Amino acid sequence: MENQTFTISVYSENNVGLLNRISGIFLKRHINILSLNVSESEIENVSRFIIVVNTTEKWVQNIVGQIEKQIEVIKTYYHIDDETIFLENALFKIESSLLFDEREIQNIIKESHSVIVTVARDYFVISISGQRADIEALYKKLKPYGIMQFVRSGRISVSKAKMDISTLLETLK
Repeated sequence: MENQTFTISVYSENNVGLLNRISGIFLKRHINILSLNVSESEIENVSRFIIVVNTTEKWVQNIVGQIEKQIEVIKTYYHIDDETIFLENALFKIESSLLFDEREIQNIIKESHSVIVTVARDYFVISISGQRADIEALYKKLKPYGIMQFVRSGRISVSKAKMDISTLLETLK
């Protein structure tokens, strides 16, 4: 089997230490986490971890099985990229003078569908939401002008197929 990118969705109670135990599962198998996002889910008092890894389906099935053994975990799903809709967000901090002195910067912002979120005397901040390739393309275009700071979020995603987590929780009540 060959490696591919998988998005793992973990629905769990929000308990201290769970993130550490989940990351330990990947550590023991020497699998690098490419992206990690933890947030509230669509279900009250239930958190959702979005973990992106590059591995084989056999390994991801093994990992999902280990994650589901954690007491606080309600249900874990995994999907390949074609089965999800996903985005990342990024912020770029750039020197303010470039916004006014370099017409090309304005064109780059417009062409990349990014937005200026703030302008200060010394800097301005651009925000973009899109696929990793979109963010990397904008990074390459802005790099020659000098990027003061850059940050990218972890992947956020929803599956194309229905995940019956709400139904599952109703049966557990």
